[in-house]
Order: sequence, then structure tokens, then C-alpha cells
Amino acid sequence: MLRWPRRAVKPADNGWPAARAPGSVAAMADTAAPPARDLSGVMLSTGRLVLTAPSAADTATVYEICQDPQIQAWTMVPSPYEYEHARRFIEQAVPAGAAAGTDVVFGVYHAVEGRLLGMIGLHGITGPEDKHGARAEVGYWTAPYARRQGYTAEALRAVCRWGLAELGLQRIEWIAFAGNDASRQLALKAGFTIEGRLRSRMVHRGERTDIWIGSLIPGDTIPAA
Repeated sequence: MLRWPRRAVKPADNGWPAARAPGSVAAMADTAAPPARDLSGVMLSTGRLVLTAPSAADTATVYEICQDPQIQAWTMVPSPYEYEHARRFIEQAVPAGAAAGTDVVFGVYHAVEGRLLGMIGLHGITGPEDKHGARAEVGYWTAPYARRQGYTAEALRAVCRWGLAELGLQRIEWIAFAGNDASRQLALKAGFTIEGRLRSRMVHRGERTDIWIGSLIPGDTIPAA
């Protein structure tokens, strides 16, 4: 879920804890010219959550979370995941993508406690002038202590609504390694249509693997909860 802007560090080094995030894999489309829009400083909120770019204060937390076996299994996060990966992700990759207008990454924070619960982003953002129109890929992961409480589904719905309304996206794609049922269920809860399975589409940890793909387009219903 992360089409890295050319000014950002390479995916192998940036520490984005995703494939591009739990439940999503690397971009499938050709690189396209990004829209000329700086997405730095965007903040969203829901009833329980505040979504904003992660800061340097989150580096240790991101490092600790990305030791999780599930994140290691279902994403392309570097393995072993080092502290430097988290630092580069937060200090270099996130701001570079936002400034270029190609990627916007939100830390998912509890609105009252302020605790980091997960990460979610729109990646590979293109505008209507692109040959395939305005599109993006969504990616997300959830900290082990925040799972099965509805936080990521809530954040996913908010980000998708924002992307369709404010960025004018005509298609948001969800891509996951086949078998990642938790990510698939979250996508369905946000209104995505699962479109199919692409055989042997990606290489993960040295082995070819199938992926699932789904989409959300204008006119689709994003559930309220």
C-alpha cells in the first residue's frame, strides 16, 4: 500500500510497517506523476480517534509494534525490524510522501488517552490528470493491544470518506496477501468490494505469493459503523 515518492527513501529501508501496511502489498500500477498538492498537516477525527501524521515521539512505539509476528507475517516490513527503520519511516518517508502529494500517512491515536493504536495511509495518490484518473491504495496496521476493538475499521472508513470527498479519488484499492482474513474483514466493513485473486503476483520473503484485491469507488456505501 505504499507507492513511495521518488524523494523518499526506498521501501526496503524506510520502515513502513506494511505490505504496504498490514493487509496490503506493494503497488501494482506504473509510477505516475503525482498531483501537485501538499498533504502535510492533514488531521481527521472520529468519535474515538484522532488521525494525524506520526511524530518522532512515536519512533520507539512503532519499533516495538513492528516486532509483532503478525505484522512480520503479513507485511513487507523489513525483517529484522530495527529502530532505524522506524526513525526513517517517521522522519523521512512520511513527510516526503505528504509534501509530494503521493502518500498521506496517519497515526491512529485514541482521542482521550493519546495512545498510538495503529497506522493507516493512502498511497500512490494520483490526480484526475493521470492516464488512469484519480486513484490511491489504502494500507493499515493495528497494534496488538488495539485489535478487535473496532479502531482500525473506524479509521479506515474515515480515511476513505476523506479520500473520496477531499481528494476526489475515483478508485481506492485494497491489496492483501491471500490468507490475510483479518485485513479482508476490515476492508469489507469499510464497504470495499473484493474483486478477486491474482496468482503468484508478489514476492514475499523470497517466495511468490497470491494476493487479493478489492476496491471502493464513488457511489459505494461506506457503512456508518
